[in-house]
Amino acid sequence: MSSQEESVSCLLRHLHLDLRLNFAVKEMSGWMVLDLVPVQPGVHILVLDSHPSLLIHSIDCKVPGAGPEEPISLTYRVDPFTDYGSSLNISLPPAAKPGHLIQITVRYSTTDGPAIWWLDPELTCGQSRPLVFTQGHSVCNRSFFPGFDTPAVKSTYTATVRVPDGVTVLMSASRSSYSKQDRVFEFSMELPVPSYLVALVAGELQHVDVGPRSRVWAEPCLLSCAVKKLGGSVERWLGVAEELFGPYLWGRCDLVFLPPSFPIVAMENPCLTFIIASILESSEFLLIDVVHEIAHGWFGNAVTNATWEEMWLSEGLATYAQRRITTEAYGEAFTCLETAVRLDALHRQLRLLGDNNPVSRLQVKFEPGVNPSSLMNLFTYEKGFCFVAYLSQLSGDVRRFDCFLRDYISEFKFKSVVAQDLIDYFLTYFPELKDAAVSQREGLEFERWLSGSGPPLFEPDLSAGGALTRPVQDLCDLWRTSKAPNLQTLETFDLSAWSTFQIVLFLDRMLDLSPLPQGTDVMASLSGCYSSLFDGLNAEVQIRWLQMVVRNSFYPELPRVRAFLHKHVRTLTHNTACTSTAVCSTYYTRQ
Repeated sequence: MSSQEESVSCLLRHLHLDLRLNFAVKEMSGWMVLDLVPVQPGVHILVLDSHPSLLIHSIDCKVPGAGPEEPISLTYRVDPFTDYGSSLNISLPPAAKPGHLIQITVRYSTTDGPAIWWLDPELTCGQSRPLVFTQGHSVCNRSFFPGFDTPAVKSTYTATVRVPDGVTVLMSASRSSYSKQDRVFEFSMELPVPSYLVALVAGELQHVDVGPRSRVWAEPCLLSCAVKKLGGSVERWLGVAEELFGPYLWGRCDLVFLPPSFPIVAMENPCLTFIIASILESSEFLLIDVVHEIAHGWFGNAVTNATWEEMWLSEGLATYAQRRITTEAYGEAFTCLETAVRLDALHRQLRLLGDNNPVSRLQVKFEPGVNPSSLMNLFTYEKGFCFVAYLSQLSGDVRRFDCFLRDYISEFKFKSVVAQDLIDYFLTYFPELKDAAVSQREGLEFERWLSGSGPPLFEPDLSAGGALTRPVQDLCDLWRTSKAPNLQTLETFDLSAWSTFQIVLFLDRMLDLSPLPQGTDVMASLSGCYSSLFDGLNAEVQIRWLQMVVRNSFYPELPRVRAFLHKHVRTLTHNTACTSTAVCSTYYTRQ
């Protein structure tokens, strides 16, 4: 029996963590308390998700109102489950009755599981003090604490964290307090969240307020840069999102910038987004990634996919919401350009995988034991986005669809849903569409959208971005048809005035053509025209140019490849190569 099946027989009311962080031995130790209510008679075994890196010391139980308050020691066993976890089987006392609260306390310690990243000083940005952070998505937090590690189960949580002097602790919580004398941090998340959104970071961290409900946290050496890059934008983006989708439910909207060792680009932990510091190199990618994580405040955090097999319910809707926000804040052309970059990447991946590859489905069925993290890919974002955009088109008006999404959040907030919940609500909300049987429209059937492999059945019209995308395609065509285009013609394309997304789109499409006919000659001309410009731009541009260098065997610039890798790549004790945001391929990569 899995913990998800077990959670049907017990309701999780609350989770409490009490932990001490020991940087010297890289260990978290303490206890966890689960407030549970059995909902079925005869529940004798409680199954929790755990991990081999968790050392269980003891487990006991209290049954308030059932006699003496002394805890009852419980027997347990740990069984292998998958390569990403194990099952903790706890024998419950006879006093556990349906409808009556029981409190399970698990005393444990944990060191280097996949959720917990201990960084020595030399792996931090400041290189002076150690740092630790957790990363729970998708099923890693079972190595942080044992529990119901499924998005179908939500609860409130509290935490007490004890740390050495000079260490600041942050968590994905709505309230916090700190006792300087005891070096104890207290946290409270008063809204229900799934286990993967419980997150912690501790180290030498400072903050600056950048809005009435947002602040930026970072190591001291990064803080001023992060604040300068973001300015007052966070509150602006929040305001636009609230106009579209209703009130922001989480109170705080803080961000903490983490070292390049952070294994993904950003994580939408409620109240406190974790984001990789190297994203600061590119203002446009920073904008998109932060807005995307803000969108998760509604889609993913408030309303969550009940199963990892339908991850698009979080990522596809958040991507659609992100693009609605950027359209309102920066115009349709900007959003169409960014979307063109992403959809190009989607079709590029399809060419590699093939149209029949099952990972291209929105509903991906995986066998027991398959790590859900392996299903995080472009399709959950972009094919999911295209389906949501199709629903928007069916509604007849984008503002009308905004109202639908606002009411969808109101209806399902703090719940976990499946795709059929969204579809049923959509067809009820728009009864004329249900009467017209749009879900069965030939070639665009909703069931085909969800279970069919291959490209999206519909893509939104991006012609509003033509002023930004046409020059890119024109320049690609120019280089494709000539190894050395006329200099006078090239001067009409001023790449120094182009946005990062325009240059990225140009290089991506040139990569699609590579290796180029007469590659060395064309690369020599391209290098002469653009190499010095690209060398001064951010890593998102540089990584693409250097891929062209490698793919076209352009030996004169191979030393730049070596220099780039030396600057950006670090290998950690987790046997994971972690890189700048460019090598992580923006927010689509979650390892």
